[in-house]
Amino acid sequence: MEDKYLRIGSAYYKDVEMPLISNDSIKKLVQWSKSEIITDHGKDFIKKVPKYDGFCLIPSHNDYESVINGFYNKYEKVHHDIIEGGFPETLKFLKHIFGEQYEIGLDYISILWQKPTHILPILCLVSNQRNTGKTTFLNWMKLIFQNNMTINNNEDFRSRFNSDWASKLIIAVDEVLLDKREDSERLKNLSTAKSYKSEAKGKDKIEGSFFGKFILCSNNEENFVYIDNSETRYWVRKIIPFDLSEDNPNLLETLQKELPHFIHFIINRKIVSPRKTRMWFTTDQIYTQALAVLINGSKTYINKELEQILSDEFLLFETNVLKYSVTDLVNKLSKNNIRTSSFKVSEILKNQYQLEAKNSSYIKYNTYTSADNKLIIEETVFKGRHYTFTKEEFGIIS
Repeated sequence: MEDKYLRIGSAYYKDVEMPLISNDSIKKLVQWSKSEIITDHGKDFIKKVPKYDGFCLIPSHNDYESVINGFYNKYEKVHHDIIEGGFPETLKFLKHIFGEQYEIGLDYISILWQKPTHILPILCLVSNQRNTGKTTFLNWMKLIFQNNMTINNNEDFRSRFNSDWASKLIIAVDEVLLDKREDSERLKNLSTAKSYKSEAKGKDKIEGSFFGKFILCSNNEENFVYIDNSETRYWVRKIIPFDLSEDNPNLLETLQKELPHFIHFIINRKIVSPRKTRMWFTTDQIYTQALAVLINGSKTYINKELEQILSDEFLLFETNVLKYSVTDLVNKLSKNNIRTSSFKVSEILKNQYQLEAKNSSYIKYNTYTSADNKLIIEETVFKGRHYTFTKEEFGIIS
C-alpha cells in the first residue's frame, strides 16, 4: 500500500493503520518529519503532499465531509455496507438491554447517528451479575461508530491527558468506579459542555468543540458514581443475565452480520420521542428503579464524608466530644464540595446514627492563624439545637 502523507498547518503527518490485539486495526495520524519524508521518497514527492489549513471537528454520518473549507476533519468517516433487510437478533439484543424503555433506546441510538452534536443523558448499564451483555453492547456500539468511539478505564477518564478521547462521539468506561466528588462533577459538566480543552502529553491545551456522550458500565449497582436526589443527567438501566437456554457465545459476531441492515434502519428511522429537554428526554422518560438505588447508595457517601470530617476534628481539637448544629454540618460538607440539605443531614443523623438533637448551650471549636503563623484553637459557647458526637458512640477511632 502506498504511504499517505498530509500537511496540516505547518506540520506533516502520516496516515497509518495501527494493528490491534483483536487482529483489527485503527486508523491514526502520526506526526512525521519533513526530512524523513524526503529521505524515503525524494524532494519532488513533498510537493505532492496534500495541504490543509488546520484541523476541524465536524461530526456527521449521513453527509460526511473529510475536508471542510480547507480544514481536515478529525471526525472519521464510518464505513458500512448499507443494505435493507431484517435484523431479528439485534432487535432481541436491544430489547434485552433497554427492556420496557426499548423505543427510547432506539431513539437514543438514532439521535447518536442522525444528530451527533445533540446532548444526551449519561447512559449507565449496571448489574452485579455476570453474562448480562453490558460489554457486548459497548463492543457493538464500537462496531457502529468505529474510531469515533473509545472504550476507556477509570484512569483514562481521570487523566489530565485527554486528547485520545476528547474528540470522540462516545466515551465509554467499562467496569466504572468514578466515586470521587471530582469525578461526578467532571462527568456532569462534560455531559452538557459545548467546548472542552484537550491536552496531550508534552503539548499545550487546545480548546475545541465537544459533543461526547458517556456510556458507563458497572458491576456495582449502588455507588459506582456519586449523584444527588435532583440529578437529571443519568439514565441507569439494570441489565439481567441472559437466559442460559438462549445464551449465544458468538453474539457479537451475529450482531455484526446484521449491521448493514440495522444501519439502513437507523438512517431512515423516525425518532419517536419529541425533544422536550436539553438532553432530549424528560426525567420521567428515563427514570428507572436502578437510578433510585444509585441515589440511595450515594447517601452513604455523605455518611462517609461526615465521619471523615468528625474524625479529623477529633484529632485536631484533641477532644472526645464534638457538638454541632445541622447548619454547622451542612456548611462543613459544603466546604468539601458536598451539596446537601439540612433535612437530609437530620434524616441521616436520626435514622442511621439514632441521634437526637438537644436544645441547650454547647461549646464549639474554631481555628484561626495568629500573626506569627501559629494555629490557634478557641472555644465559643453557643445556645440552640445541636447534636453530640463522641468517638465511642459515633464509631470513630483516632
